[in-house]
Amino acid sequence: MFIGGVAFLIGAILNGIAMNVALLIIGRLFLGVGVGFANQSVPVYLSEMAPANMRGALNIGFQMAITIGIFIAGFINYGTAKIEGGWGWRVSLALAAIPAIMMAFGSFILPDTPNSILERGKVEKARQMLQKIRGTQNVDNEFQDLLEASETAKKVEHPWRNILQPRYRPQLALCILIPFFQQLTGINVIMFYAPVLFKTLGFGDDASLISTVISGGVNVLATIVSIYCVDKFGRRALFLQGGSQMIICQFAVGAMIAVKFGLNGEGVLSKTDANVLLLLICLYVAAFAWSWGPMGWLVPSEICPLEIRSAGQAINVSVNMIFTFFVAQAFLSMLCHLKFGLFFFFACFVIIMTIFIYFFLPETKNVPIEEMNKVWKEHWFWGKYIPDEAVIGAKRSNESKDI
Repeated sequence: MFIGGVAFLIGAILNGIAMNVALLIIGRLFLGVGVGFANQSVPVYLSEMAPANMRGALNIGFQMAITIGIFIAGFINYGTAKIEGGWGWRVSLALAAIPAIMMAFGSFILPDTPNSILERGKVEKARQMLQKIRGTQNVDNEFQDLLEASETAKKVEHPWRNILQPRYRPQLALCILIPFFQQLTGINVIMFYAPVLFKTLGFGDDASLISTVISGGVNVLATIVSIYCVDKFGRRALFLQGGSQMIICQFAVGAMIAVKFGLNGEGVLSKTDANVLLLLICLYVAAFAWSWGPMGWLVPSEICPLEIRSAGQAINVSVNMIFTFFVAQAFLSMLCHLKFGLFFFFACFVIIMTIFIYFFLPETKNVPIEEMNKVWKEHWFWGKYIPDEAVIGAKRSNESKDI
């Protein structure tokens, strides 16, 4: 987290003072390094520190911070766009230094997770940390699970080679497919290009930026809904409900644009049409923000056992970033060629991913990370990949619950 914060800070400074395109690109590269380190470390940290019954809500704090950042960025861009003299963009980019400083200094305040302390061989210190963050001295069962997982992890010399073994097939598949699908929901099309999209559809310059702020606000509020619901209704329920809502909204947006603009892309939106379109997009953003947005980070961070956790999260982040890049690069060309068909294109992918979740993702709410193999073992498809000896701690955990 510290390295990520420093990289963010360097990138923000370079972008703020850039005198040419080359320096802007270098600054963006540093920001990319910061994103990579933060996305790798923060979800795993939150999942390891949180108790099982609150892991979903606390982990979504990561997504909540992202949505708040997007929301605030919308206001900043709206304000800096009005600065006379053409230098407002420098203020917008340089202000990224504020959260970068918070992240860098905050990393010194945060304690290490019990898992990482155990990895360094400090058993008693790890127990004390677990007792501290759980608020009780009675952590024997959970600590024993951590010990066993740590011992297993220490036997693994090559986590990247290990994750390719059949016993880790469920984790590998989901750490690839969930971020892949997350980007093909089309959300980055909306969030990256909302001003361009709204302007193309007939909104004015100011109206397009204001509409972006509105969708950003919806993003924040819907993420709060996710925090409340994830440990109550489970991951699958949010995935399936959110996916269904996104499908309906995307088909509705595509159909509306088809009727109003046709194949030649020429047409006019009335005020009522524009408001309906904005409503549909906000409903779409809300569905994403309480389903694929937070779940796309939560589930991969909680399903991997300790011995492959770093490799699994690295794959998750890498796939996410790679397809963020591809979708962002391809969007404008796709919008020009597919027009309203672009929304149907992403809606079809959401149908596929919703079906995938229904059949291939077991429910993981309230399951300790170190006992997650029990969930895979009981699954109709993934169970055949999990050896019996991989299921640890389940009996001890059930006995503890009975007591």
